[in-house]
Amino acid sequence: MAQVRRTLASPFGHGDLKLGERRRFAAALPRYDQAFILPNSLKSALVPWFAGIPRRTGWRGEWRYGLLNDLRTLDEAALPLIAERFAALAQPAGEALQRPLPEPRLAVDPAKREAALARFALAAEAPILALAPGAEYGPAKRWPARHFAAIARTHVRQGYQVWLFGSANDRDATAEVASLAGAPVTDLAGRTSLDEAIDLLSLAARVVTNDSGLMHVAAALERPLAAVFGSSSPGYTPPLSARARVISLHLDCSPCFERTCPLGHTNCLEKLEPAQVAALFD
Repeated sequence: MAQVRRTLASPFGHGDLKLGERRRFAAALPRYDQAFILPNSLKSALVPWFAGIPRRTGWRGEWRYGLLNDLRTLDEAALPLIAERFAALAQPAGEALQRPLPEPRLAVDPAKREAALARFALAAEAPILALAPGAEYGPAKRWPARHFAAIARTHVRQGYQVWLFGSANDRDATAEVASLAGAPVTDLAGRTSLDEAIDLLSLAARVVTNDSGLMHVAAALERPLAAVFGSSSPGYTPPLSARARVISLHLDCSPCFERTCPLGHTNCLEKLEPAQVAALFD
């Protein structure tokens, strides 16, 4: 992203407190004037505080008094999208959000993309369908593997090549899709770096994904995108792209925002047919 000068990867996993390690990580940071703490957790506010960053801006939550010194009170009705809530922190407190939000965009280096193609012995002559069947949050956000497999079969018959994307944690999901597809697919889950996944996704003629990080990557690459929502809400974390199409059955029980279906059936995803998703590209 042209607006980002430097990226520092956090070494802390979800739930890790590790106060000593956070203090050491903070000591190694450059001397910033202001930090925007986007998650509402106490742990996320510790590193900017340890680092002595003079102005620490974030929303009120999880007893962060003192850790944040520019503490804002969120009006959820006024800012329904999480992207709006993050963007509002960059404005003076109490100022109405400037809309519309600029849509995030990722730029790809053609030379690095060619290197990624060569590394995985891929070619881009035939159109590419990219599938991302994983979702870190839990199974209530994952469209069934058999539905992804049906989409794959249909597109292979239409002359597409199918590439499966995901992290190492998504390998079971992509392997199941590949097994059920009954057609040649390339499973890249856990094999690429995030940068390589971005480079390769930029070549996709179509992308089908759950509500996940890769959904937002595909949107930022302006790929034609079908985004499937189950337990989560497109009114909260939609893909920010005019080329994205969102589908949800809007059942009475959804969105529940649960990791697993509290009713035990996940009908919000099970009953969403592949033909309905494929029609989003028409």
